[in-house]
Amino acid sequence: MIPEIGNFAIVMAMVLALVQAVVPLAGATLGNARWMAVARPGAYGQFGFLLLAFVILAYCFVSNDFTVAYVANNSNTLLPVWYKISAVWGGHEGSLLLWALVLAGWTAAVALWSQHLPRLVASRVLGVMGIISVGFNAFLLFTSNPFDRLLPDFPPDGGDLNPLLQDPGLIVHPPMLYMGYVGFSVAFAFAIAGLLGGRLDSAWARWSRPWTTVAWCFLTLGIALGSWWAYYELGWGGWWFWDPVENASFMPWLAGTALMHSLAVTEKRGVFKAWTVLLAILTFSLSLLGTFLVRSGVLTSVHAFAADPTRGFFILVFLLLVVGSSLLLFALRAQSLNSESQYDLFSREVLLLANNIILICATGVVLVGTLSPILFDVLELGKISVGEPFFNTTFAPVTLVLMVFTGIGPLVNWKRHQFGLLKSTLLQALVISAATAAICLWLFDAGWNWMVFISLLLCVWVVWHALFDLWKKVRTAKAGPLAGLRRLSLSYRGMVIAHIGLAVTVAGVAMTANFDVERDVRMSAGDEVNIGPYHFQFRGVEQVLGPNYEATRGTVAVSKNGAPVAVLTPEKRHYHVRRDMMTEASIDAGFTRDLYVALGEPLNDGSWAVRIYFKPYMRWVWGGGVIMALGGFVAMSDRRYRIKVKQKITRTAGQLAGGSP
Repeated sequence: MIPEIGNFAIVMAMVLALVQAVVPLAGATLGNARWMAVARPGAYGQFGFLLLAFVILAYCFVSNDFTVAYVANNSNTLLPVWYKISAVWGGHEGSLLLWALVLAGWTAAVALWSQHLPRLVASRVLGVMGIISVGFNAFLLFTSNPFDRLLPDFPPDGGDLNPLLQDPGLIVHPPMLYMGYVGFSVAFAFAIAGLLGGRLDSAWARWSRPWTTVAWCFLTLGIALGSWWAYYELGWGGWWFWDPVENASFMPWLAGTALMHSLAVTEKRGVFKAWTVLLAILTFSLSLLGTFLVRSGVLTSVHAFAADPTRGFFILVFLLLVVGSSLLLFALRAQSLNSESQYDLFSREVLLLANNIILICATGVVLVGTLSPILFDVLELGKISVGEPFFNTTFAPVTLVLMVFTGIGPLVNWKRHQFGLLKSTLLQALVISAATAAICLWLFDAGWNWMVFISLLLCVWVVWHALFDLWKKVRTAKAGPLAGLRRLSLSYRGMVIAHIGLAVTVAGVAMTANFDVERDVRMSAGDEVNIGPYHFQFRGVEQVLGPNYEATRGTVAVSKNGAPVAVLTPEKRHYHVRRDMMTEASIDAGFTRDLYVALGEPLNDGSWAVRIYFKPYMRWVWGGGVIMALGGFVAMSDRRYRIKVKQKITRTAGQLAGGSP
């Protein structure tokens, strides 16, 4: 009976989504205030019912209700309770329920935090988000219902969760990723609401900006968590393989980064309105495209959900409807999106536009590399493989050019700037950056590598300019630099932090991609091998039991110059129910290096194939992502977006909507 309540809750959420999509938009068109007032209660009600459905599904997992097909396929009586909770979103149906819940949560948040907006604007925004909710709730109900029953025959002990997903990282990674994916729907909804009203201005950009930033922060953390999980869980020592599903989350991140910067220009200077709206549409469309790639069955990936063609066709139709209708509306309204100010060729506006173009080019590179094999297969042109060499060759130069503009951008004034005033500053930064990069390579003692040198040079370039600009702004404060720092806006401080985070990530990528060492060796108990300054001794294997698996655990002692460093215990796990064999790597993590050991297969003479990695500055890759997200959270907490702007938004939003407050 309890699963039926969950199913009823999804039905009620669908009904409320339909009401939220139709009634407020009709009210805004007809000027009916009572109809527009339905938007907020509809948003709250939809969120409440989906939350109830989610809690009921979690209860079914914890209580081992294997009469529910989704629970039976993704859980087992031996599964630890924390993995039973994460199994709620470990398969297609449950993860789609999580997606719908997160979307409803964003909608409820907009309804709650838009009380100061005119009813006309809020009703249009919430109505657009209601339309999106209708699509996902319909997908959930008609093709992917998590409460379908297995009656009267059902497995008494269930199936099991995919062993790859039986990991703490997967408890946090999908919700974080979905918060980012789905969060871009808010920027999309405000863009469409502005187009429906026929006018977008600086107030619209200022309102959209914090929502976009917080979604970008969550997506940044989600991608970093996914990379970290792939690194330690899959056992191959990699942290990014340009897998199509990895790309599905990376493309919205690139477009969302461009959208954030474009919103800043529109807010500050009232320009690039059409471009900003187009970026909002593109970013959310790429989020939907990622959903299609993951759930349609058109690709094979360890990250993808097994899905039938019916599900893929449903998402494809929904994607085409959303993208097609939004682009049609944009085409009809684009002529009205005129700029409010002028700017010279050398100005911050132009540099930010250049950054936007570079980011979209990077997005295009990833999109082409991801979709080309699919298109060739569909068009029966043969099968092609687009792998890591293509992406590394094409994406790396674009990233380096982006770093050049990222460093210069904060130093240039809005509207106009004399390039001659920056010559000495840029030359000084170039010399310092080159010297620092050369010293870093010398200290690392790994030989000369031009790509690493240029990458490190540009990382120092970005950090130097960010700190130099910060120092210029705080040094003139009469009460001292600290007082000057406190006077700077949180949005500016967040920008500085995020740019430093980008430099840290790029430095980590350059160092680990070019200087890591991999050794595949045959080892018996007592065998030893040296990698760099580290000495690895294999002490043999033992059998251990887990809650729902049995494992062969190896022991590898690591020392350096005779002093013990770590004892690593990689495992080969055999899961009882699914009969899968999984590799669990053992890692000794450090600030400047990771020591990584994974067990391969047992060999005929009783020895083992062992894979050993020395990975320099691996933690910098994810640490930079965390720093970037921190910068975003700092920026979106600026009081301008919460207090001072309320009256201005209220006054101008009526113009945005084509009516009066």
